[in-house]
Amino acid sequence: MKRIIIASIVAVALTTGFAAKAAEKGKGKMEEVRKELIEKYDTNKDGKIDKDEAEKMAPEDKAKWDRLSGGKKKKKSE
Repeated sequence: MKRIIIASIVAVALTTGFAAKAAEKGKGKMEEVRKELIEKYDTNKDGKIDKDEAEKMAPEDKAKWDRLSGGKKKKKSE
């Protein structure tokens, strides 16, 4: 019984470590893509993609940008 518990604890510890590394690697890749899109479309060089710049994006780049920014933002209603 002790072996099963120890094996379970080791498996959870290893899985958690691998998941953390994968998440960190994915975050780095997302930041890299974000920087590439800003370099490509930030025409006024303010370090951001504004509405006019976003409208000029190629459809595949727009889809990437939407995924990186958590989807399309909705306007606040007053």
